[in-house]
Amino acid sequence: MENEERDLNENIENNEEVVKTATVSKEEYDDLDDRYKRLLAEFENYKKRSQKEKESIYGMITGDVVATMLPIMDNLEKATETKTDDTQYQDGVKLVARQFGEALKGLGLEQIEAIGQKFNPEYHEAVSHVEDSTKGEQEIVQEYRKGYRIGNKVVRHSMVIVAN
Repeated sequence: MENEERDLNENIENNEEVVKTATVSKEEYDDLDDRYKRLLAEFENYKKRSQKEKESIYGMITGDVVATMLPIMDNLEKATETKTDDTQYQDGVKLVARQFGEALKGLGLEQIEAIGQKFNPEYHEAVSHVEDSTKGEQEIVQEYRKGYRIGNKVVRHSMVIVAN
């Protein structure tokens, strides 16, 4: 125990002596301080940039995966609308469609509103145009295919008919 304490005291004395004999000019200190601050700022920027890249890549991959699943969702929705005498079968298809829809919502998928909205080329794809005096300018009157987005990224545009 005494040996350890003696060694510790010797190390402290040696370190104090090194500090006393070290001479760094004010200019050298300022230069080192400036370099340290710049390096620290660069590292913080690197961390932020890396985090943004991770989020971007995750969003792109999620969007691509969800886009491949949307035709399945479309077919399940069509199957729920099909009339059949077997109500248990129809209920089962509705349940699967609802579960699939919830799973996609869990990934951040949102349906793009279309009918009654003003046409927006960022979200809608016009496939036809009709004249209707009861509708407003560029108002969507019918939707052929639902559109979806994840956050601000459009996964699939709504295919619509626009009035006027």
